[in-house]
Amino acid sequence: MPAPLPDPDFWRGRRVLLTGHTGFKGAWTALWLHRMGARVTGIALPAEQPSLFHLLGLERLMESTFVDLRDRPALVDAIKAADPEIVLHMAAQPLVRRSFTDPVESFAVNVLGTVHVLDALRDVPDLTTVLVITTDKVYQNDESGHAHQEDDRLGGRDPYAASKAACEIVTESMAHSFLVPRGVAVATARAGNVIGGGDFAADRLIPDVVRSAQSGQRPILRNPEATRPWQHVLDCVCGYLIYAAALTSGRNLPTSLNFGPGGGEQATVGRVADAMLAALDAPTCWTHTADSRMPETQALVLESYLARRTLGWTDRLRGQPMIDATASWYRAWALGQDMAAFTLAQITEYEALS
Repeated sequence: MPAPLPDPDFWRGRRVLLTGHTGFKGAWTALWLHRMGARVTGIALPAEQPSLFHLLGLERLMESTFVDLRDRPALVDAIKAADPEIVLHMAAQPLVRRSFTDPVESFAVNVLGTVHVLDALRDVPDLTTVLVITTDKVYQNDESGHAHQEDDRLGGRDPYAASKAACEIVTESMAHSFLVPRGVAVATARAGNVIGGGDFAADRLIPDVVRSAQSGQRPILRNPEATRPWQHVLDCVCGYLIYAAALTSGRNLPTSLNFGPGGGEQATVGRVADAMLAALDAPTCWTHTADSRMPETQALVLESYLARRTLGWTDRLRGQPMIDATASWYRAWALGQDMAAFTLAQITEYEALS
């Protein structure tokens, strides 16, 4: 039996609130939802330039409200106006290194911002489902290479990881105190090290490699031997959308699921950088410059058996096809192609994969 895909019949006409829609994963999610006929409203900060949000023309395809999650009154008004049935909460401060520079921002946005969202949803009359997107870094990592499962202990040695682990705790608290008694399904989805076209963030491997290839300079890798569970954005978003739909349909499901590459497969930062440089026809050479002021996890492995068993979800773009799809997007962008059409074509191609 083929692995499931997001069902247009389910999403057509649904009122969906998507926070963080101006970000990398959020923009891919918004486009896919719009393609299936969902009525999407976005809440986020304005997109920076360049941005996938603007390249896809999402400002013309959906309602957008630009609100800081820390601004509680404005957020309450925006959520009330959206009147959602389903909420995908992606908005966050998503960068590990930025969390070292400004840890207060990370905790304020990721923890208190999530509390603000969930509290505002208490008064939404037709709400059925809330899916809060966190990260694979929510687990207490002992660097043993253990593949983290959903019932592993939460933790976080850096401010970003700790803020997202705390987000998991406040989500469970707010859910059971206020939303679950109303019959609202609330869950968290954990994925990370997601790659794909349209990511322009600072201090992320793929955008840094792309910028270096375009400038003719060697990318700088801080920790080339670190291993991560790399995953294409379409595999990740596919999992989110299937999970949200299944929760809405009343299925008895775990309230947290991991979404990562099959079999706990992971690769080193250096190996992924080499593969991406080669796919961009750039020299496969980089510079290693460690930064002891901002220590990062060396080994991170995610076990996604539970999502595969309960949802039938699986990753379709693994290994080299994941790299090729990512590189082809950036090549098309560099050539000035219509990136809305190109991105939609990648979604169509993804849906055709077995």
